[in-house]
Amino acid sequence: MKWKCSVIQMDIAFGQPERNMAVAEQKIAAAAADKPDVIILPELWTTGYDLTRLDEIADPMAMKTKAFISKLARQHGVHIIAGSVAERQGDGTWNTLIAFDRRGKQVGEYRKVHLFRLMNEEKYLQPGEQMGSFALDGIPCAGVICYDIRFPEWIRKHVVAGAQVLFVVAEWPMPRLAHWRHLLITRAIENQCYVIACNRVGSDPDNTFAGHSLIIDPWGEIVAEAGPVEETLLAEIDLAQVLQIRKRIPIFSDRRPELY
Repeated sequence: MKWKCSVIQMDIAFGQPERNMAVAEQKIAAAAADKPDVIILPELWTTGYDLTRLDEIADPMAMKTKAFISKLARQHGVHIIAGSVAERQGDGTWNTLIAFDRRGKQVGEYRKVHLFRLMNEEKYLQPGEQMGSFALDGIPCAGVICYDIRFPEWIRKHVVAGAQVLFVVAEWPMPRLAHWRHLLITRAIENQCYVIACNRVGSDPDNTFAGHSLIIDPWGEIVAEAGPVEETLLAEIDLAQVLQIRKRIPIFSDRRPELY
């Protein structure tokens, strides 16, 4: 099976959900013209890191975002990994990734487990407690968010559970661009999986973001890479490579987890 993947590397208007949703709708429609199988958006694409105003701008239970993305997925007949959004529920707010299939059915939801102290996430967000596993076209996948890629044991848990494609959504700052690239390539090699990573570009009051969204194959080879500006990255992946490479170098059979 082959997938054509469209990674929407966009700027985000700080704390302006309506504006960001309008821009995303235009970009999804433009991307859909190339008939991709999967479209991916970045982390916190509706609000950016306007964390101090989350009480006002977070989406209650992410219901508005879910209805919006479900409609677009169904309209364009495309799977959408809808980045992540600030989801308000009760007295807490979570950084939540949501995934929809071609019919507009929600197939995945993941609340960011590892909160990034350098951007004060722990002061305004609650940590998730569940894995980000789901399936698209019968292919086991996983979704994680930004800082999560610094925790190889968390990524490995998803792959041991079957994931063949890892979707990463992020707002990764420019000063650590080298870390972004090296960590993603390493996660692909050590887990023998595709990594499809969508980062944002532009700036907010405190950070400039790196872009350089990536599609990486299970050998760690870069299939496609964006630059530091707004663009939509498009590439085809061959999902058969995952099982071929895992058979060729059987690391999952050779693991000895009882020792570590």
